[in-house]
Amino acid sequence: MTSTTTSLPQGFIPVMLTPFLESGEVDYDGLKTLTEFYLNAGSAGLFANCLSSEMYELSEQERIDVTKTVVDQVAGRVPVVATGTFGGTITEQAEFVKRIYATGVEAVIIISSLIVKENESDAIFQRNAKELISLTNDIPLGFYECPVPYKRLIPVKVLKELVETGRVIYHKDTCLDYEEVKRRIQVAEGYQFGLYDAYMVNAVSSLKAGAAGLSCIQGNIYPELIAWICKYFNDADRQGDVKKVQQFFVDSMDIVHSAYPTIAKYSLQKRGFPILTYTRREVEELTKELKNEMDQLLITVEKLQNELGITSNFTEYLVK
Repeated sequence: MTSTTTSLPQGFIPVMLTPFLESGEVDYDGLKTLTEFYLNAGSAGLFANCLSSEMYELSEQERIDVTKTVVDQVAGRVPVVATGTFGGTITEQAEFVKRIYATGVEAVIIISSLIVKENESDAIFQRNAKELISLTNDIPLGFYECPVPYKRLIPVKVLKELVETGRVIYHKDTCLDYEEVKRRIQVAEGYQFGLYDAYMVNAVSSLKAGAAGLSCIQGNIYPELIAWICKYFNDADRQGDVKKVQQFFVDSMDIVHSAYPTIAKYSLQKRGFPILTYTRREVEELTKELKNEMDQLLITVEKLQNELGITSNFTEYLVK
């Protein structure tokens, strides 16, 4: 069956951060400003209420409020997706999917490791996923192979059957395997489905293989470069620049994953963006050494963006 669901746009769909006040409360005004930042950087869509958003550290109501704030701020300019499964029975998860969908998102994302236990089989995963699909009416869905609580990769054969329901339009891929990415894209051909790779080592190769775009944590540090690669990866006249940006992604892998998401908030601060480094997650300390490494990385980012003709001016889009 071919889906009548609208597919998401091709390009960069960032996994959004959540800004907090010094009190530890969600900074909703800051979230509106941050939303504009992603849009101005060239995002084709937004993934709210995800792991980078500290979704597990948000209350149930905060998950709803964060998602609704982003949807309202975007006001239809790009589609928004958001996580809708946080454990419990499949019936309970289906009910929260409906609540998240009611905020106005384009699709609700299912965490692959929350609908089945780690020691349970792919057959049980497939059964539970299909039950969840059947309990959520015609809501467009997506899957995210989130590393927390554990990483559950979806076998190609299972993914094919889920896509064939016509309900699955987004997949945040974390398999880290270019050949597997190609197989996943191939089994979904003909459906309104997009694979968005999270692994920037394979950014260009995945895009050239037919990935719809990229959904990566690097987009919280240098989103303009992620949007740029999504636009120019196949441009014959820019292949030298494409190789240079791809190599930069490889070279900066370690630092962007250190003390995350604190380091991402720090990097935005250093670029002049109004955000605190406060996080509710327990992560490694953002040491002086890590700060120095990020400072140097941001100098490289600025130089690279200048070479590519990318400009970014925070003051243009700050929410008044």
